[in-house]
Amino acid sequence: MRNYARLACCLLVALPIYAQQKEDTRLKDSYTVLKEILGTPDKGIPTDLLNKSVCVVVYPSVKKAAFVVGGSYGRGVLTCRTGANYNGAWSAPAMFALEGASFGLQIGGEATDFVLLIMNQRGAQSVLSSKVKLGADASAAAGPVGRTTSAETDIVMEAEILSWSRARGVFGGVSLEGSTMRSDDGANKDLYGKEINAREIVHGGTVKTPADGQPLIDLLQKTSPKHAS
Repeated sequence: MRNYARLACCLLVALPIYAQQKEDTRLKDSYTVLKEILGTPDKGIPTDLLNKSVCVVVYPSVKKAAFVVGGSYGRGVLTCRTGANYNGAWSAPAMFALEGASFGLQIGGEATDFVLLIMNQRGAQSVLSSKVKLGADASAAAGPVGRTTSAETDIVMEAEILSWSRARGVFGGVSLEGSTMRSDDGANKDLYGKEINAREIVHGGTVKTPADGQPLIDLLQKTSPKHAS
């Protein structure tokens, strides 16, 4: 019985540590994906769109196998500009989930990275309020590519969320209509050590960025320090 008790105690200690390590890895992977994509401006996300965005979401290495009936999901990170008019620094990162088999066929057999820009307050409120269905609860569109690409098209100007994908080194806009996003509250608890959702993290003003999340926030702060309203 003593051996079983010791084993149980070890598991109680090890499981929270393992869970936090998974979220730390997610933060690191999200930083790597965004750094590589922002590092190729001529073929990446237009700078003017990043400057106009109020939130950024990164989903690293999503695989088709994750999307099955019953709803396994891609795991990623969200951060938003702080301040009443989104004129402040980028917030602490919140864990976010991506669900929906409807776009599984677009992914194929390769791991795919996704980056989404939330372009206005309405889109941010929709995403942070509850589980949001792209294209229904929030208007969504495939984002344009390249620094010199005109971002003033009707579809871009009207969309609340723009999305891009990268697979096999090929980067381009992709439509994620029909998929859903929500706060990954279990992962947020693992990361911050308490019950907390994405809205409380990005708008609470008191949540400190974890060490493994700081490079991602610093990258955005350096690349897009001010909101272009």
